[in-house]
This record gives sequence, C-alpha cells and structure tokens, in this order.
Amino acid sequence: MKALLLPILLALPATPSALAAEPPAKELFGSATTPAPAPAAVFGSYAKGCLAGAVALPRGGEGYQTMRPSRNRGWGHPDLIRVIERLARDLRGQGWPGILVGDMAQPRGGPMRTGHASHQIGLDADIWLTPMPGRALSDPERESIGAVSMLRPSTREADPDLLGPAQLAMIRTAALQPEVERIFVHPGIKQRLCTTAGADRAWLGKVRPWWGHDAHFHIRLRCPDGQPACRPQEPPPPGDGCGAELAWWLSDEPWQPSDEPPPPPLRLDDLPAQCRTVLEAP
Repeated sequence: MKALLLPILLALPATPSALAAEPPAKELFGSATTPAPAPAAVFGSYAKGCLAGAVALPRGGEGYQTMRPSRNRGWGHPDLIRVIERLARDLRGQGWPGILVGDMAQPRGGPMRTGHASHQIGLDADIWLTPMPGRALSDPERESIGAVSMLRPSTREADPDLLGPAQLAMIRTAALQPEVERIFVHPGIKQRLCTTAGADRAWLGKVRPWWGHDAHFHIRLRCPDGQPACRPQEPPPPGDGCGAELAWWLSDEPWQPSDEPPPPPLRLDDLPAQCRTVLEAP
C-alpha cells in the first residue's frame, strides 16, 4: 500500500476544497499526530510544503537526546535522521558530551502553529548549543530546561565564555556534513566564527546570519536525491559571508520594528496539491 501511494502523490492534480472555508494550514497540520503512510517524499519548499513517510528521531541515542517532546515536532525525512545521528556520533568522538535536539518537523510536515516559518518538509532541525547532561533527562526536564543564549546581555555580540571552541567546532562539523545546505545562526555567532576560522573558510559560506538562533543553530539539508517535488533553495552567495553582508546584520537596521502587517496564514491550497492527500491520508 505504501509503495502505491507515492506515485499517486507525485501525480496528484489540485482538487477543489471540500469545505467552503478551511482552517489555516497550520491548524490542520498541527493537529496531525502520525505520519502519512507512504514512502518518504518531500513536496514543496522549506517554508511552503509537507512530508509523507516521515520518521521519528528516537528520544535518545548515541550522543543525543530530544527536547520538548510534547510539541510532537521530532519528525523528519530519513536523510535528516541519519545526519543527526551521524553528527551526534562525530561530535561525541570529538569530546562533546552530546547534543540536545530541538524542533524538527511535524508528523506530516506543513506549517506550524507557532515558532517557525520553515521546518515544513522534514529537512530542518534545531541543535542546541547547550551541552547535553551526562544522564537521561526526565520528561519534565525535557520540557522545562532552556537553551542558553550565547550572547553578551543586551548586545549582538557572542560571549566567548559561552560560545567556546567546542561550540564553534560543533557548527563547523555540521557544516561539513555533505547533505547540509545551510546553517542558520545569530549574526553575533557568525561573527565569532569568522574571526576564529583561520585559513580554512570554505565551509563558512553555508553558515548564514538570521534573526534569533542565539541559543541554537539550525541545520537545513539539501533536497534528497530522487525527490522531484522538493523545491531547492538558491545556492548561497559566493565567499565566506564575513564581509558587507555580516556588517549589515550587525548594524541596527535589521532589528528595527517593521511597519508591514504580518502575512496571512497559509491555507492548504497555498501548498503543493499533494499536501492535501498527505494531510488526509489515514
């Protein structure tokens, strides 16, 4: 049955809505508690898409534990599961005590009710910069422990006493994973990476400044092979990203309040047509 569903999803034309007015897509996908029963398939883009055949990252493994289990956002494409598990093993081998994994995707991907515009197709994951304790965390601890900001208070500068060589090595190791296309960090963290990288700078181009991300880094995988409905991002600009672009991010301009109203929430018909079948699959 699963093998038969994938060609149907790939070829599915748009269908008219069965309801005159559907809830926003974030409410529909946020209510799904299990993955769509099909081979793993990505539909759409990182900020406008969905995922069939998602796999849950186990709550704990060699060198990692998951956080905020009540959110049910620990799902991803199998490629993402493999990269997280490999990254955890690699970092454990480098002496890092273990990674804490935050939000990935919902069971069927799609928009989330809170917190993210992306994370919709099972190829994004948040990795905390706080080291994992040397014991299994209880459920209350997984819900209540907070990630620690790496910034000096009330500044956009990284605190070297918090963002030390081990955390910088974490980000570099993640960037060197061949499947990783982007890493998002706070501009102050990017600045610290730029000043400490030395001559080995090719990987820095993958690390992009973005709002937030002061207590974690966000890894994003490229579209998996054999997934024609996955829409890739444009490649990052050439260079290490440590020049004028970073200077702009560290200025006041990006942080000014916007006068623009927020965009309306995505509707199901705003997503690829296959996402309706992903959502409605038993």
